[in-house]
Amino acid sequence: VFPLYQAAAGDGRDERLVMPVDDVRVAAVADTWGGPRSGGRRHEGQDIFAPAGTPIRSATDGYLWRIGERVLGGLTVTVVGGGGVRYYYAHLSAYADVREGQAVTTDTILGYVGNTGNARTTPPHLHLGMYVSADPEDPCGWDAIDPLPYLRDR
Repeated sequence: VFPLYQAAAGDGRDERLVMPVDDVRVAAVADTWGGPRSGGRRHEGQDIFAPAGTPIRSATDGYLWRIGERVLGGLTVTVVGGGGVRYYYAHLSAYADVREGQAVTTDTILGYVGNTGNARTTPPHLHLGMYVSADPEDPCGWDAIDPLPYLRDR
């Protein structure tokens, strides 16, 4: 299924992403990229703090690839954008009325800010991850890219 979404989204990677959390400006995002995490991990994304229940919109046009609960991310949504880049939205409090396979735009609400998964003891926020494959033999690889330099105010 992923190759179909990748083909439909097109070859060109997005050069800019629209701030996915309503009423948050890019300047308000503290850079959490690469910060230490449990188990010797490094933070592969940006945490965007906002009140619980704040709408989260897609940062790019694309296709909704996965909706599901994960151990670390809690309630998550993954969107495939141009060039096969995966955008991972984690710690949602709830999903919006979306379904896997749906085309999304920057106006599409994916879910709402929360603190599910391993964020249950933290203030509500969106974890935004951005992933590509560095291996041409494995288009589904998960090599992290810092999304902050791509974010623009909504």
